[in-house]
Amino acid sequence: MFESLNPSPRLRVWFSITLLALAALCFAVAPMLMPASYSVVENAISESAAQGVEGAWLARTGFLLFGFGVLRLAGLAEHWGPWGRAAFGLFGVAMIGAATFSHMPWEAVPFVELEDRLHSVAASVVGLSFTVGVLLVLFQRTRGDIAGRVFDLAAIAIAPTISMIMFNVDGIAGLVQRIMFGVAFMWFGTEAVRVMRRSAAVDASPLPELDHQPAGVEGSLRRQ
Repeated sequence: MFESLNPSPRLRVWFSITLLALAALCFAVAPMLMPASYSVVENAISESAAQGVEGAWLARTGFLLFGFGVLRLAGLAEHWGPWGRAAFGLFGVAMIGAATFSHMPWEAVPFVELEDRLHSVAASVVGLSFTVGVLLVLFQRTRGDIAGRVFDLAAIAIAPTISMIMFNVDGIAGLVQRIMFGVAFMWFGTEAVRVMRRSAAVDASPLPELDHQPAGVEGSLRRQ
């Protein structure tokens, strides 16, 4: 009776994809709720979720959805391996932490410095766990999965490069961070499709047939 209440693996993957898609939508729309002084080129995504900013709830919701979406996917992506799943589990928890503790505002308004520092810690863990997680998944790839390996290497190279640009080039922090988030969304979306295909392949595989009777049953028939 309770088996019908347990969603199929593909349905659970679709749930994860939906969370990720809604997170991306939140980040895309959030700048529209910001004051006129906010710039998608200069101001980071975290600043659209900053303390004391009207409309910051939408970007914070995006962080929450992103975190829960990756947590759900990490529970399904067995091909990531235990360490890869652990790294992305940490990614999801840190992303939720980034939603819980908000960045300082870009405008001169009062804010809680400790909360801003905790947000910075969570954001750093997000970046590090993503890079480490992709690297661990790369080690799990089969040799024939060339496309997956290339995408992994590109994501690993892009993440630290963008981080260096953000801290060393003034005026484009928002743009480069959005590129990084775009890469992350594409990577997780691709992995969700992989999980979906694996689930479909398992569902389509025929059940093994019994080619002989158990010895006990065969023996009892002979005695009869």
